[in-house]
Amino acid sequence: MSSNGHDSPLASDPEVAAILHAELERQRTTVQLIASENFTSPAVLAATASVLTNKYSEGYPGRRYYGGNVHADEVESLARDRATALFGAAHANVQPHSGASANLGVYLALVEPGETILAMRLDQGGHLTHGSPVSITGKTYRFVSYGVTPARADGSGERIDLDAVRDLARRERPRLIVAGTTAYSRVIDPVPFREIADEVGALFMFDAAHPAGLIAGGAHPSPVGIADVVTFTTHKTLRGPRGGAILCGEEHARAIDAAVFPGLQGGPLEHVVAAKAVAFAEAARPEFKQYAAQVVRNAAALAAALVADGFRLVAGGTDNHQVLVDLRAFDAELTGKAAQEVLDRAGITCNRNQIPDDPRSPFVTSGLRLGTPAETTAGMRESEMAVVASLLARVLRDRDDQAVVESVRKEVRELCAGFDPYAGSPWIEGIA
Repeated sequence: MSSNGHDSPLASDPEVAAILHAELERQRTTVQLIASENFTSPAVLAATASVLTNKYSEGYPGRRYYGGNVHADEVESLARDRATALFGAAHANVQPHSGASANLGVYLALVEPGETILAMRLDQGGHLTHGSPVSITGKTYRFVSYGVTPARADGSGERIDLDAVRDLARRERPRLIVAGTTAYSRVIDPVPFREIADEVGALFMFDAAHPAGLIAGGAHPSPVGIADVVTFTTHKTLRGPRGGAILCGEEHARAIDAAVFPGLQGGPLEHVVAAKAVAFAEAARPEFKQYAAQVVRNAAALAAALVADGFRLVAGGTDNHQVLVDLRAFDAELTGKAAQEVLDRAGITCNRNQIPDDPRSPFVTSGLRLGTPAETTAGMRESEMAVVASLLARVLRDRDDQAVVESVRKEVRELCAGFDPYAGSPWIEGIA
């Protein structure tokens, strides 16, 4: 697209075009620290914007309810084959529209309504679909929740409490045990969960929504072959399109597929499935292993710099792509909501997050969740993470001084100018 917009397919809708290009500008000129976001490759974007969006493909390859699916079958088969090869799984379902859909599909396939599932509490680091009462999962199944150990001065606390998991499993005899989190900065070893599940005769599901890319890149232990079922999203550390997927053994393949379609969804989004296939191929390349390792190094560097500036980190630090900040040690009056909002104005994008045993509500919170996948994709390294931490601390320390906020916004813009995720891809303007 030319700078005046006349060559864009969206030239006929200038209102939408303006919003999309403003969003592209926001992504290019602000620091993205949301742990569940990333910058996809131009190839993933192109596949997502492809003509496959026009095709209705209810069913599975070779078993569709509509004609004209020869190429949809090819791309979905390719995505499944690439997913199983990437993760070393026997079977893959690549149709879930999201991680939430993938999780619900597993529950529908393997657990009867009202049966017991053991999973992590939302306010301890779990996910809405791990049984929150406001989620359909909490309304349909009987969830029993575990959490993390108490905080300790030496930083060794706030880890998943495996003793509590074992005790609850022995007492409640769940049908399914779920491991996996949405706000947890340490590695999750799947082996102890497998042992506990075997002891009580439960199935074991690992929700790898966050570490999927780290698993593919060898920076986190793989639960595949240990858990009965693994769910994940394709848009976080895996750097693909927004969507979900399920991996399992052949013994659960038919039940999983039937739960996704026709159990939960109608026609799959084959343009997104095509983009998933692209992302799986990208994640299988040697350079992706380097990327995953750099994500972890960047998170460690960000964590160290924040500690040096007076912040307390939940669990004492990080092993993965996330850094969870307890703001109370930095400023007892500062809430996660206020911090998120002023950082947004300064060009640093993150999200407020509850910390374990948070006295504040989920809407207000006492913490922030930070992540390094996106800016690692953009090319930032440890030195830039130290700069980002310093800018973040300066804004929060002088958050009522508009001159400081504006000064940091200018510095952020200058920093991001050297790390444009779409530099060298001028055609991206046309599909922004």
